[in-house]
Amino acid sequence: MATLSTKTSVCASQALRDDGEGLRFQITRAGQVEPAFTIRYAGRVYAYLNRCAHRGVELDWEAGRFFNETRQHLICATHGALYDPQTGICIHGPCRGERLVPLVVSEAEGQVWLDEEVPVAPQ
Repeated sequence: MATLSTKTSVCASQALRDDGEGLRFQITRAGQVEPAFTIRYAGRVYAYLNRCAHRGVELDWEAGRFFNETRQHLICATHGALYDPQTGICIHGPCRGERLVPLVVSEAEGQVWLDEEVPVAPQ
């Protein structure tokens, strides 16, 4: 089946500060609404499904708080698993070596855009 690439605005670029709070949003995948988040780290924007690789719970203990105290890693508030913000790979905790589900995002025209592939039925 063919796909069509679409872009959806997630937020204004200025809403994300380097190593600051993230922004929660929702996406629809395979007919299911799923929680997601975006952060800025080392000058780049990253996005992941908001689901711990270990238990599947949302990472943030308070809306938008994804970084640990040192602001170097994403942390699961439930059991303390640490994730590399650039790759989503768990570097410490019960899910070591597993990863968050990445989402493709880009920045243009002062916005953060979610890049999605939508199936298109043949005509």
